[in-house]
Amino acid sequence: MKIHGWTGNIATIDLDCGTVRQEKLPTDVARDFLGGRGLGASILCETTDPKADAFDAPLILAVGPLTGIAPMSGRHSFVTKSPLTGTIVDSSGGGWFGSELKRAGFDAVVINGQSETPVYLSIDDHDVRIEDASDLWGLNVRETTKRLEERGKVACIGRAGEKCVRFANIMNDYVHACGRGGIGAVMGHKRLKAIVVHGSTKPDIADEMGFEEVNKEISRLLHASPPLKSLSVYGTPSLVNLINYLGLMPTRNFRDVRFDVESISGDYIEENYELKRRSCHKCSVACKHRTKEDIEIPEYETIAMFGPDCDNGDFDKIMDANRVCNDYGMDTISCGSTIACHQELHGKTHGLSELASLIGEREGVGDELSTGSRAYADAAGAGDVSMHSKGMEIPGYDPRGALGQSLAYATSNRGACHMRAYMIAPEIIGKPKLIDRHTFAGKAGLLSIFQNLSAAMDSLAVCRFSSFALSAEEYSGILSAVTGIGYTTEDLLRVGERIWNLERIFNLRAGFTRADDTLPNRFFGDGGIDRGEFEDALYEYYRFRGWGHDGVPAGWKLEELGLRMD
Repeated sequence: MKIHGWTGNIATIDLDCGTVRQEKLPTDVARDFLGGRGLGASILCETTDPKADAFDAPLILAVGPLTGIAPMSGRHSFVTKSPLTGTIVDSSGGGWFGSELKRAGFDAVVINGQSETPVYLSIDDHDVRIEDASDLWGLNVRETTKRLEERGKVACIGRAGEKCVRFANIMNDYVHACGRGGIGAVMGHKRLKAIVVHGSTKPDIADEMGFEEVNKEISRLLHASPPLKSLSVYGTPSLVNLINYLGLMPTRNFRDVRFDVESISGDYIEENYELKRRSCHKCSVACKHRTKEDIEIPEYETIAMFGPDCDNGDFDKIMDANRVCNDYGMDTISCGSTIACHQELHGKTHGLSELASLIGEREGVGDELSTGSRAYADAAGAGDVSMHSKGMEIPGYDPRGALGQSLAYATSNRGACHMRAYMIAPEIIGKPKLIDRHTFAGKAGLLSIFQNLSAAMDSLAVCRFSSFALSAEEYSGILSAVTGIGYTTEDLLRVGERIWNLERIFNLRAGFTRADDTLPNRFFGDGGIDRGEFEDALYEYYRFRGWGHDGVPAGWKLEELGLRMD
């Protein structure tokens, strides 16, 4: 059977014995899980004991049927078990690396075991080799990338990943992060320094004429989108003033909700720095910005966590901390939040970039902080000072000011995350329409739809920002043209629902329960979230999901999705 969109190939690497095996992607798996996040979750759940140590889990790299083909599709995902949270974790990255893997002829690369010595993977047009990386071990991201980039597109870890910092990232194309959850630590534990990819095969499209027609309409919608135009000019820092004005800005470890943001806003950056735009493959938005000296401008989340959350209004200090994190390969959200936790307990003992460097090296207090805020606060006997859900630090939107987002944090399969369901879009930005952010009414069903669509988008794989202009109708339309399979909008959302439930099953088997679907005590009562209303909304969410009162998917729901609990 001719397969379109997908390459139809999976490479499996065993680092224990240094072998490479290539096999075909089953067509039913491709149809039911698409690629990226969904394909990775499917492989992980088939091959891994959820109760096993995270460092023993495979690391799965996957792209989707739209990667490198559709607009805003230069994406790839890494999937594994998180050493930070113990949950299943996936992380999607942009840039050019994912498209290059597709051109090299692979939908997924599954990495098992642990090498005795440092190695890197070289993937060159269907040829996969394990190469010596002894001369690269000990280097940070910029230098590692510089040494390898003549051989292809590079995804690598810095010293934080080598030292198994629990929130280490995998970085590609210098500044694009597969962050959150510590996937870089899993890569480091395997002694895998980098993956270098070169490809020259053009992806196959089933219906070229149909694709051009849908692609033209998608491009029109993207170019006409006001939020995307704002991202093009200001990048994600455009959110700073709005989020602060509405009282959602994490401030002093979420003890307050507003801060003086005059010197860290998108307007300030635009006025005080000469900026250059940087785009991912197949993207006209170019939301990544850098200075004329080629220093990366931090994303909104980084500004929020290293800025107000750490009681800091100096943008240069935020840039320095961001640059340190990118070079060491560390999640800026977890790093900034963990430092804010440390500051609440002990005051400002170090500068931000100094602390980030100590964490990356696991030296002094940095070794304690390298485990993340939950483990750090628990060790200090002050667990309530960690702002997390399921062990993952809460990002840059205070849940007390957006109740749909609070429910999204609590129910996220990988821990507190705004990317599992960006409820900020309808509650704050007004996309697809503005809804009341101060109530739980109507949020449970809407949240489940957002979560399903997000899972499907990560599996296609396309940029989440495209959803500011596109709907499931456009995504299913271009997917159908590329693959030749007639996906409806309902089919696409059903794929997302299948992935979401599969991830839930993994977590339940790992030992998570309904009690983990919650938020820190700090957010409840005293003018914050009403705990009773939150619990009612949670149980309503379970009902929409077809789960029991205990948060476990019902048998009929699993049968409907073609899944099983055992």
